[in-house]
Amino acid sequence: MSPQQQTPEPHVAPEQSQQPVGGAIIDEQGQEIPITENMIQRACQELEKDLTKPNTDNS
Repeated sequence: MSPQQQTPEPHVAPEQSQQPVGGAIIDEQGQEIPITENMIQRACQELEKDLTKPNTDNS
């Protein structure tokens, strides 16, 4: 008998994950708002928009 070979299913992250990732922010009313993966991805996208190349001109 040969052992069964299972191909691992690829892990595909949902496009818009609303699951908390382990942190929270406090709003103006003092309520905790869980931080989601979607919130982190949006923040990273905003940072990438503002990213500029360093000036390499050595004059």
